[in-house]
Amino acid sequence: MPVPKTLLSPIQLGPYTLRNRAVMSPLTRSRAGEGDAPTSLAVEYYRQRATAGLIITEGSQISAQGKGYPRTPGIFSDAQVAGWEKVTQAVHAEGGRIFLQLWHVGRLSHSTIQPDGGLPVAPSAIAPEGEIYTATGLQPYETPRALGLEEIPGVVEDFRRAAENAKRAGFDGVELHGANGYLIDQFLRDGTNKRTDAYGGPVENRVRFLKEIVEAIIPVFGANRIGVRLSPTIPVFSMSDSNPAATFGHAATMLGLYGLAYLHVVQIGDPDFDYTALKWAFGGPYIANGGFDADSAEAAITAGAADLVAFGTKFLANPDLIERFRHGAPLNDPDPATFYQGEALGYTDYPTLAAR
Repeated sequence: MPVPKTLLSPIQLGPYTLRNRAVMSPLTRSRAGEGDAPTSLAVEYYRQRATAGLIITEGSQISAQGKGYPRTPGIFSDAQVAGWEKVTQAVHAEGGRIFLQLWHVGRLSHSTIQPDGGLPVAPSAIAPEGEIYTATGLQPYETPRALGLEEIPGVVEDFRRAAENAKRAGFDGVELHGANGYLIDQFLRDGTNKRTDAYGGPVENRVRFLKEIVEAIIPVFGANRIGVRLSPTIPVFSMSDSNPAATFGHAATMLGLYGLAYLHVVQIGDPDFDYTALKWAFGGPYIANGGFDADSAEAAITAGAADLVAFGTKFLANPDLIERFRHGAPLNDPDPATFYQGEALGYTDYPTLAAR
C-alpha cells in the first residue's frame, strides 16, 4: 500500500499548523462520570490519539437542556470544565491539537432526561420516529415543545457560555454540531422547521439560528478557531429537506463570510449530492467525513475535493492510526458492542503496533 503522503503532510488551520490532515471525528462514547464530567479514562483515550492532525471531541452538551443520552459529557459546569482541562493538557503534552464539539440535541431527548421533567425543545413540535435510550430503557420519542421566540436568545447565550467554558478548559477551538439531526440541523431543514417567524420559512430565516450562534462565539475564540459540522443528506432521526442543495449551499456561503477555521461535512446519504459545491461555497478549509480509508482520503485531498479528512471508527479502534497509515500496517477492527459501554474495554485498550 502506498504511503498517503498528502494526507500525512502538514496544513495550516486558522492559527495552527497541523502535523497532518487526518482528523479524529467526534465520537459519542457514553463514558462520562459523575455530573457528566470527563474522567481519567477520557484523558487517556484522547491522549492516545493525539497524533491526529486535529481531534474533535465527542459532542458535549452546552446545557442541561441540551442533553440527550446517558453519560455524555457537558461543558456547562465547573466540574465538567475541570475534567476537560485534564484532557486538553494531556493532548497538548503529546503535541496534539483538540477542538470541543458544542452540542444541543434539541428534540432528540426525553422528559426523563430533561430538567424538571420538561419536554425536549425544537424549532417546531414535530416528533421523530423511533425510540430513545433512557435510564429506564428504550422509550418512544416524545413530541417536543417548540421554542418560543423569546427563548431563542437564551439558547444562543448557552452556546456562547459553553464556548467560554471550552476556552477556560484549554481547547484550541470549538466545533458547532450543526449535523445529524440535532438542534441546529433541526432549524436548518424544512422537514423539521415549520416556523412562521424570523427563524422559519425561507432558507435565509432557517440559517438565522446558526448565524447568531456563530456571531455570539466569534468574540470568545476568534473566527479562525471555530468550525461547523453539517450533514446535508444523512438519513437519520426522520430528518428531511425539500432542497438540500439550496439549503446547505446557502448555509455554506453564509459561513464562508466569517473566515471560520473549517467546514466539516458528513458526506453520507444521497450519492448524487454535490458536496464539492459546498466546499467552493464555503471557500475555506473543508473536512470531508464519510467512510474514508487512507487511499480514498489521499485521493480526495489530491483531487481538491477536501483539505482534510475525518476518520471515526478507524481512530476509535486504532489509537496509532497515523503510524499505521504511514507504514501501511493493518488496522484493528472496531468492536460495536463496546462503542457506548465497557469503560476501559473497547475504549483505551485497543492495541498499538508497538504493543503487538
